[in-house]
Amino acid sequence: MTSSPGTILSVEETLKAILPEGKFGAELPPVEKWNPAGVKDIGMEIRADGSWWHEGGEIKRASLVKLFARILRKDADGQTFLVTPHEKVIVHVEDAPFLAGRLDLLGAPGRDQEIGFVTTVGDVTIAGPDRPIRVETDPETGEPAPYVLVRGRLEAKLARPVFYELVDLAEPSLEDENLLGVWSKGVFFPLGPAA
Repeated sequence: MTSSPGTILSVEETLKAILPEGKFGAELPPVEKWNPAGVKDIGMEIRADGSWWHEGGEIKRASLVKLFARILRKDADGQTFLVTPHEKVIVHVEDAPFLAGRLDLLGAPGRDQEIGFVTTVGDVTIAGPDRPIRVETDPETGEPAPYVLVRGRLEAKLARPVFYELVDLAEPSLEDENLLGVWSKGVFFPLGPAA
């Protein structure tokens, strides 16, 4: 099976590169090591709601979106790509490439707890020193935009209900009682002012 004529993505070659045994595994492909020559822009985008689009049409097959998510990479210059050993395709990202749709609390509440997130494409990340939570605040509206690092430079924006769950876990900072945040893996992540 190959893609339609004129497109860069060959489904057969992509599958061989990212699923060598023909099935999803726990290990992700080593996209950081792949540096194919040439870059193409074929109208791939990820919208703020986490939906994937190609040339103006939504990609509705969840299995295809999950497959593409496995080969997503964000470079140091901020550009995001789908990468295989043979090709590199620009992905236009409206906000964050992933959306965290679930929060799991591991361990007893407090400094030693671990806060895990599951994205809508099945990635699992646990906040900690190497997977920080950050909250951007819109200067005009005061609206918070919370994110957690998933892998590489790829972040997930927390869905509103997930952020509310996170806020329910918040406690005052040890240094500033007016600053609320959460602990995960021994690290305090500020969420915003207590007021």
